[in-house]
Amino acid sequence: MLSTMATSTGTPLSEQSILATLEDSGDTTGATAVRLMMAAADAFADRGFHATTTRDIASRAGLSPAGVYVHFTSKEDLLFELSRRGHQTARDQLVAAAAAADSPTEALRSLIAGFSRWHAEHHQLGRIVQYEFRHLTPQHRDTVLALRKEIDAVVRDVLVRGVAEGEFEVDDVPATALALLSLAVDVARWYSPEIRRTPADIARTNGELAVRLVARR
Repeated sequence: MLSTMATSTGTPLSEQSILATLEDSGDTTGATAVRLMMAAADAFADRGFHATTTRDIASRAGLSPAGVYVHFTSKEDLLFELSRRGHQTARDQLVAAAAAADSPTEALRSLIAGFSRWHAEHHQLGRIVQYEFRHLTPQHRDTVLALRKEIDAVVRDVLVRGVAEGEFEVDDVPATALALLSLAVDVARWYSPEIRRTPADIARTNGELAVRLVARR
C-alpha cells in the first residue's frame, strides 16, 4: 500500500487505489471482478458497509444483482477481498521498504512516511481496509488479523534492530510499534483533499515524528 498512482489522470481516487492494490499483489482477477471491487469500495465509502446492498454495488458496476454472485458470494466477501488484498500489499511493501533502508532510523522513517502518505492519497480505501474489517465473518476476520500481525511485526523488527544498534531507545517495543502504526493508519480517518496539508507534507511530518519518538537521547 505504499505505492501510489498519479492523481492527475482523471480516474476516481478509489478506483486508482484498488487498481494499485490489485497490481501490486500480482492479481489476475478478471475485469468484471475488478469493477465490482471498485464499486464496492465506492459504496462502502459513501454509505458504510451495513447500509450498502448488493444491488447498490451491482448498480455502480453496471451489472444486475445476479452478476455480483458470479464472482463473489456476498457483499461481505467483497469486503474481505478488499481488506485482504489491502493488508497483503501493505505487508509486502513494508517489508521491501525496511529491507531497502541503510539503517533502522531510515527504515522507520520510510515505513511510517510511506504508510501515512498512502492513507492520505487513498483515504477512502484506507478507511475501508482499516476500519470496516470488523464486519467480516470470524474466519475472514482471522485472516485479516493475521496479516495485521505480520505488518506489526515489520515495525517491531525495525525497532528491535534500532535498539540493538544503539539508534533507538524503546522501553516497550510492542506498544511503541502499535502507536507508530496508529499514527499512519489514523490519517485515513481525518484526511480530506480540501485541507491545506498535502499527502507529502503528512508523510514527511509523520516520518520525522516516528524517528523522534524513539531516537536515543
